[in-house]
Amino acid sequence: MAWLLWSGLYKPLLLALGAFSCLITVYLARRMGYFENDLFALRFGPRLFHYWGWLAKEVVRSSMEVTRIVLDPRLPISPQVVDVKATCKHPVSQALLGNSITLTPGTLTVDLHNGVIKVHCLTRSGAEGLMAGEMDRRVAALEEN
Repeated sequence: MAWLLWSGLYKPLLLALGAFSCLITVYLARRMGYFENDLFALRFGPRLFHYWGWLAKEVVRSSMEVTRIVLDPRLPISPQVVDVKATCKHPVSQALLGNSITLTPGTLTVDLHNGVIKVHCLTRSGAEGLMAGEMDRRVAALEEN
């Protein structure tokens, strides 16, 4: 889909071949039992869209904060590495949490092992905000049925 939007080539043959290749890929993955594994099942449903909205707001807020810090002549940073315990149990949810942390400017997920996420934070306030657990709580809420 991304290629279609970015290329601008909307010729019937290309569209038909693209649709055919998508169908063949899904057919082969289904035949191999790829979707029978719980790890690859669609887990979140419509709640994920609400989470994405909240995450987008956090990314914008963090971007503005990091911009302010970088443009400040004193460069008030206090880098540190913190461990965040993920309350979500499923590996896909933990990966979503780690990716969400990395998407938020000023934080970087360094490691994820046994439900503990090691995060590098640009500032002490960023680390404190992460340790408060709002993002973890929201991702854990996605797991609930």
